[in-house]
Amino acid sequence: SAPPVASRRYMGAVGSSRVMCDNVPGLVSRQRQLCRRYPEAMLSIGRGVAAWTAECQHQFRRHRWDCSALERGQRLLGRVLQRSSRESAFVHAISSAGVVFAITRACSQGELKSCSCDPEKKGSAKDSKGRFDWGGCSDNVDYGIKFARAFVDAKERKGKDARALMNLHNNRAGRKAVKRFLKQECKCHGVSGSCTLRTCWLAMADFRKTGDYLWKKYNGAIQVVMNQDGTGFTVANKRFKKPTKNDLVYFESSPDYCIRDRDVGSPGTAGRVCNQSSRGMDSCEVMCCGRGYDTSRVSRMTKCECKFHWCCAVRCQDCLEEVDIHTCKAPKAAGWASRT
Repeated sequence: SAPPVASRRYMGAVGSSRVMCDNVPGLVSRQRQLCRRYPEAMLSIGRGVAAWTAECQHQFRRHRWDCSALERGQRLLGRVLQRSSRESAFVHAISSAGVVFAITRACSQGELKSCSCDPEKKGSAKDSKGRFDWGGCSDNVDYGIKFARAFVDAKERKGKDARALMNLHNNRAGRKAVKRFLKQECKCHGVSGSCTLRTCWLAMADFRKTGDYLWKKYNGAIQVVMNQDGTGFTVANKRFKKPTKNDLVYFESSPDYCIRDRDVGSPGTAGRVCNQSSRGMDSCEVMCCGRGYDTSRVSRMTKCECKFHWCCAVRCQDCLEEVDIHTCKAPKAAGWASRT
């Protein structure tokens, strides 16, 4: 419903984007400027935040640090980002990628005045299957990257310290990851679908692809130290290869995340569900940090006795099953650990 006339006049007078942008917490002045200039882009950035948050939680779902600090307000995550750990490297990369993805998608869907489909993809071109015409709407990922660089990097541009350099590097690695999964899609035209004529466009892959790729980069992240003149970094361990622009880099080792510790942004693993039969990071031994776990029996509804019916339906019954859920015990002295 429309706002009352008085408030519409007020918004018109003051500029609704100015009011909105001045009320978004945590923006630096350059980001506020961009927000006022492109207010509709802020809506897309909001979607981008939701996408990368969900992706971060998916990738870390079996780990002691599970990226869920986001849901408990930004304070805990802020602590993670204040460190220069590999978790911080991943969050910078995935959040930067999320903004690229959301802005690019908004361009293609005509939601932003400042951009549209990729203007470069015009005329005809050639690939391994022969000639084709550019048509449809190619995702304008270069615009998404340009906008994300201006908006996300603005926070780091003020500082010239080691952490700012690290964050800028990881932000860029995240942006590059989205472009890596652009794929060409085509449609055939011609007699009964024969491909005598093809129209093609470039489309971004599902965001999960970017998440999976950055997860591999997180696992292979390279520890670095600042170089002598403070303009860049070099590997901390000479046995490792020099990081490329696609690699994630970090300065300090991660804490173990076993106990709740405000200083490092660790929510701890007390109460986390663990997998008794696993030998991986989600096993009860690793997840619970050797503290042991509690087991409770719960009932849940599952699909059972599924039968295939010709043609093409699978019908199942609902069955109630009893399952054991294992949750990590809290440390003996519960509460926040905080170094004084």
